[in-house]
Amino acid sequence: MDIFNDRGPARFLRGAVIVMAVFFCMNRAAAADPGNLQAENCVSTFSIVARDPDAGELGVAVASRFFAVGSVVPWARAGSGAVATQSYANTSFGWRGLDLLDRGATPDEAVQILIRDDEGRESRQFGIVAASGQSATYTGSQCLDWAGGRSGENYAVQGNILTGESVVTAMETTFLNTAGSLAERLYAALLAGDAQGGDSRGRQSAALLVVRDKAGYGGYTDRAIDIRVDDHAEPFKELGRLLVIARMGDSWNQAWTLFQNKQFQKALQPMESAAGLAPDNAEVFYDLAVIRLAARDTAGAFVALEQALRLNPKLRIQARKDEDLKALRSHPEFERITE
Repeated sequence: MDIFNDRGPARFLRGAVIVMAVFFCMNRAAAADPGNLQAENCVSTFSIVARDPDAGELGVAVASRFFAVGSVVPWARAGSGAVATQSYANTSFGWRGLDLLDRGATPDEAVQILIRDDEGRESRQFGIVAASGQSATYTGSQCLDWAGGRSGENYAVQGNILTGESVVTAMETTFLNTAGSLAERLYAALLAGDAQGGDSRGRQSAALLVVRDKAGYGGYTDRAIDIRVDDHAEPFKELGRLLVIARMGDSWNQAWTLFQNKQFQKALQPMESAAGLAPDNAEVFYDLAVIRLAARDTAGAFVALEQALRLNPKLRIQARKDEDLKALRSHPEFERITE
């Protein structure tokens, strides 16, 4: 089931997670400072929603002094758009916003439809980017200072209870001037916001989501990268560590999906990228050997297989029986490295 289009039990489960997160924050705030309860109950955060037209990707990155902000703020659907909903968040703005984009509404129109009948609209904040690149950001008049946002083609940045406007302007500038994948640019924008002070209450959680058509495991979902740091003293460092692994996993998944569809030459580039991101991962090098062999690079396959078996000698048993490596078995080199 795709959680970004949740219905039925999945929707109620997601709601339960959100209730628990808010309950945790309210109790912590009340114990520490009863007068701070209002601010703690608000999903105060800084976020960016964005699109990469060349890669066909949409994404959201968010950080906050709030437990498990990734369970509340980010929503995205390949071919539709991305939404970040925060500040006393109406989480229905996530899936409803995506549905509105699917039905042809522009982000500006979606904003007006979503707030039209919402009694809490002056306390809401959210950003939307469509698959077309159009975007919008909304900040209600009662959001806690500093609160505001900026938007342009392919992105929208917003935040509340920030140290100042420089948080969102730094995020915008960094996103626009950073090269690399969408995930790397979103992460760079978060770091830039944090460097300017970020959430004025401090750090606790962060999340990053990138979707692309058929990007999930085996091509069955759209989730290319979906990582969360729910409660951590250094959430940005931890998110960065997870991002390297997630980028490796995305490349590995792209390669293996192409391999299974017998597109061996096309599978080489993403598999080589995965190995570059994970030089100590034996299983990555094992699959690199398989794909190199399928692409008729026998010498390269031996190099990758030897590296895999050096990193994890237990893979020798699998290698001796693996039909994907059958073409190597007649070579004396195979006997040497698998003995």
